[in-house]
Amino acid sequence: MGAGASSMVGPEGYGRGWEQTSLGDMPESCVAAVLLYLDPLEICQVARLNRAFRGAASADCIWAAKLPANHRYLAALAAAADDDCGCDGAAEGNGRCCSSATIKKEKYARLCRPTPFDGGTKEFWIEKDKGGFCMSISSRAMTITGRDDRRYWSHLSTEESRFHSVAYLQQIWWLEVCGEIDFCFPAGSYSLFFRLHLGRPHKCTGRRGHGSESIHGWDIKPTRFQLSTSDDQHTESECYLSKPGRWILYHVGDFVVSSSDEVTELKFSMMQIDCTHTKGGLCVDSVFIFPKDHRYEEECVLC
Repeated sequence: MGAGASSMVGPEGYGRGWEQTSLGDMPESCVAAVLLYLDPLEICQVARLNRAFRGAASADCIWAAKLPANHRYLAALAAAADDDCGCDGAAEGNGRCCSSATIKKEKYARLCRPTPFDGGTKEFWIEKDKGGFCMSISSRAMTITGRDDRRYWSHLSTEESRFHSVAYLQQIWWLEVCGEIDFCFPAGSYSLFFRLHLGRPHKCTGRRGHGSESIHGWDIKPTRFQLSTSDDQHTESECYLSKPGRWILYHVGDFVVSSSDEVTELKFSMMQIDCTHTKGGLCVDSVFIFPKDHRYEEECVLC
């Protein structure tokens, strides 16, 4: 038994024996049927095994199953953004992807890259490993009470923001930041966060400082966060802002999108309107929308 089994194993370790076949002799259709059960990153890894796996890993039927249900809508936005920035043609992973004839693997790779829209104040992308839809909305796209008064607010340029700019609150009695977006989200469950930072973010000799002397008023009363949708979903939470010198994702709430073909109207806000005290020393960067099962690696998540 052992000798017979060993005679089937050739130099490559698989199938060299009675009929001199190997893993590379498997039909691509059979390989593709297996790859459908793998995540995108796993597909790219097994594509290195041999020619059959490499061919199957590029098949449209594989990547069509990994794309968001409304990928044509997202791809059209991506193509418009590429036109606006003057991006050229068809390098793999960088090409335009609005055509129905576009290879699905290339379309997936393009959607993994951030796509700016609404004048560069918003971006969306899909996760490389799971294909989940993500979005970020800059503070520049939000309504902030008193933002045009330099006694209260200023705008800081920083590489610590994906939009390269944050709104910095010096001091105010009434804090209210509101935003909204109308978008065809892929069906699924999502979580929404405000990305905030107590103190001025800056880097000095490789270390981040936060100007703690300007931070005040956040430990007296909690900040209220709210989220609502056009189909009557509503959630709110309260949290004391803390951890100066660190970017924090404050969880506002979750919402569910049932149809990928319908526009979801989403409204969100953060407020601290207790006028018995002032508050200041806060950076408002953006709002993030992630799939509910998103894995958070770097920034702290509160609430």
